[in-house]
Amino acid sequence: MEGPFRQRIDPATISRMLKGTAGESLGIQITEQGPDFLRGTMPVDARTKQPFGLLHGGSSVVLAETLASFAGYLCLDPDSNQQAAGIEINANHLRAVTEGVVTGTARPIHIGRATQVWEVRIEDEKGRLTCISRMTAAVVGR
Repeated sequence: MEGPFRQRIDPATISRMLKGTAGESLGIQITEQGPDFLRGTMPVDARTKQPFGLLHGGSSVVLAETLASFAGYLCLDPDSNQQAAGIEINANHLRAVTEGVVTGTARPIHIGRATQVWEVRIEDEKGRLTCISRMTAAVVGR
C-alpha cells in the first residue's frame, strides 16, 4: 500500500463513525483519503461560529484533531488493537471565515511506533489558508 496508511476505509464509513461525537455535532464530514492525506469538511454556521459571526477557533481545532486522529488510526495495523489519541495540538488562525464550508487536510510529519505528528491545513472555499494546526498523537491500546 502506498503512503503511510495501513488501512483504507471508505470516507462515508469514517463519517458514520462520527455519529454521537463532537464531529457529528459540528457537521464534520470525511471526504477523501489520498495516498498521504485525509481530508474533511466542516460548515461555517451557527454550530461552528463564535458570537461575533466568525468561525470559532475551537471549531477549527475540533476539525483538525478529528482529521489527524482518524488519519493516525488509519496508519496502524488493524489487528493491533491500537488507536491514535491526541496528546498535544496547536493552531494558528490566519484568516477569518464567516460563511460557507472549510476543508481540512491532514498529512503526516512523523509516524512512529509510539507517537505520530500531523499537520492539518484548513482552507476556505477559495482555497485560502485559514488555519494551520499541528497535532501530536500517542499510539495507545484500545
